Amino acid sequence: MIADKARAIKPSGIRKFFDIVSEMDDVVSLGVGEPDFDTPWAVRDEGIYSLERGRTFYTSNAGLKELREEICRYLKRRFGLEYDPLGETLVTVGGSEGIDLAFRALLNPGDEVLIPEPCYVSYVPCVQLADGVPVIINLKAENEFRLTKEELLAAITDKTKILVLPFPNNPTGAVMERENLEDIAQIIREKDIFVLTDEIYAELTYTGKTHVSIASLPGMKERTIVINGFSKSHAMTGWRLGYCCGPREIIRQMVKIHQFAIMCAPTNSQYAAVAALRDCDQEVEKMREAYNQRRRYLMHAFSEMGLPCFEPFGAFYVFPCIREFGMTSEEFATRLLEEERVAVVPGDAFGDCGEGFLRISYAYSLEDLKVALNRLGKFVTRLRKNMSK
Repeated sequence: MIADKARAIKPSGIRKFFDIVSEMDDVVSLGVGEPDFDTPWAVRDEGIYSLERGRTFYTSNAGLKELREEICRYLKRRFGLEYDPLGETLVTVGGSEGIDLAFRALLNPGDEVLIPEPCYVSYVPCVQLADGVPVIINLKAENEFRLTKEELLAAITDKTKILVLPFPNNPTGAVMERENLEDIAQIIREKDIFVLTDEIYAELTYTGKTHVSIASLPGMKERTIVINGFSKSHAMTGWRLGYCCGPREIIRQMVKIHQFAIMCAPTNSQYAAVAALRDCDQEVEKMREAYNQRRRYLMHAFSEMGLPCFEPFGAFYVFPCIREFGMTSEEFATRLLEEERVAVVPGDAFGDCGEGFLRISYAYSLEDLKVALNRLGKFVTRLRKNMSK
C-alpha cells in the first residue's frame, strides 16, 4: 500500500537517536539545533496582539504584504539583496517548506541536484520526493568543509540542474567567504546551473564579517533561490516561519504548489515576524555574542582534551573528530550517552562523509556545556587509557 519512494526514504538520523534520549534520565543533551533563548518579547507581544485583535484569518498565499515588504527591506539592509515583495518573495512554513517547494518547482524526473555533505538532513529526501537524483559531494575537513571549485567541477554532468549551498553549515559550522563564493559562481554561470542557497544561519557568523549571499554576486540573482527564516536568528522555531526569494517565474510556481499544499503560513506568526525584522536587531546581536562565547569555550575545551576540531565560524555547531578511538560515530555517541549521560549526534546522520565525527550543538547554556564537556573529557580519558593497555 505504501509508495515506493516514500518507503525508500530513510528516517532522520537525528530524530532516531533522540527517541532513545527521551526515554533516559539525567541526560545533558547537546544534540538539538534549537536556540535556548526565548523568542524576543517584542515578537511575542506582537503575536499576542494579533490574536487579541482577531487577526486569525488566511493571508495571501504568498504571505502578508507587510511582511514580504519587511523581508525585502531586511535583505537589502543586511546582505545587499534586492527583491520585489510582490513577485519575488514567498512566506513559507519554515525554511524546510521552501526547500521542498523549490525542488518540486524546478525538477523533472532524472534531473541531478548536487548536495555537499555533511549537511542538513532534508535535502536528499526532498530531491527524491521531487523525482530528482541527489549527487553527493563529499566535503573535507582539511578544506574546513568548504565547497571547492575543483569538487564542484568534478561532480557536474549534463544532467546537473541545481547546486545546494548549505552555508553557514549544519552540522559543521563551516562558512563560505566571498572569494570562495566567487569561484563557485563563475562555474555556475558557465555551466548554466541553478543554485538553492540555504541561509537560515546567515545571522550567526563569527568571522567579524557580514555573511555574503551568492545571490549578491554578479549574474547570480537570476539563477539563485534564497532560503531563509526566523527559527535560528530570532529564536522562533515553534512559530514555523520561513521565506524564499528568487526569480519571478520560479517563485510563481512555488506559490502555486504552496497554495495547494499549505494555503498560507500561520497568520499570527507572520504578524510577529514583522516585529522581529523591525525591532529585534539588538536581540539578534546579543544571541550571536552569546553563541560566540560558547563556541570559543568549546574550542578551548576540545584543545584541552586533545580532541581534534577545525574552528567553525557559523551556525551553532562544532564537528569534532573521534576517529582515533576506532569506533563508528554511532558507537561513540551511544557509549557516551550510556556511560556519561551526554547526548550528541553521530556525524554520519548528515551523510556518509560525516563518519568519524560528532555534531555538538552549543545552543545551550554555558552551565550545561560545562557539565557535558566535563563528562566528555572523562569519557575520552577513559577510552585512551583502555586503548593504551
